[in-house]
Formats: sequence, C-alpha cells, structure tokens
Amino acid sequence: MDLQKLTKFFLWCTILNAGLLILWAVMLVTAMDWVYGLQTAFFPIPRDIFPIVMYAFIGLYKSLVLIFNVIPLVALLIVK
Repeated sequence: MDLQKLTKFFLWCTILNAGLLILWAVMLVTAMDWVYGLQTAFFPIPRDIFPIVMYAFIGLYKSLVLIFNVIPLVALLIVK
C-alpha cells in the first residue's frame, strides 16, 4: 500500500469519526432526554449519573480518534 492510499484512508477515517463525534455531542446537548430514554431501554442507569457517563465516553472517543486517526494522518502528511 502506497502513502497516497494510506493518507486517503486516514483522512476519511478522521472525517467519519469526527462527524460521528460531533453528531453524538450535538445529540447530547439538544436531545438529552430522548437519548436518556433510548439508552435506559438497554442499560438501566440513574438519571443523575447519565450525563457524566456520556461525557466521559465522548472524552474517551475523542482521545481514541486523535490517537488512531488524526496523529497518523498528520504523520503521513509530514512524510509525504
């Protein structure tokens, strides 16, 4: 696999994961009650703990996107 294909792969991974991250954050800000109702159908969780758990998962997901998508993309762009 050449650097061009690898760079394009990480670019699209970054775009898709960043879009999902933004969608998730917007859904939590605008429709917290709906998201809570949807999630408690699968996982019973107290109402006061739910925002803490969701924001912790957003932080974890953001860190993973940076580590596994953005940093390799930047490294490939520097090498290229």
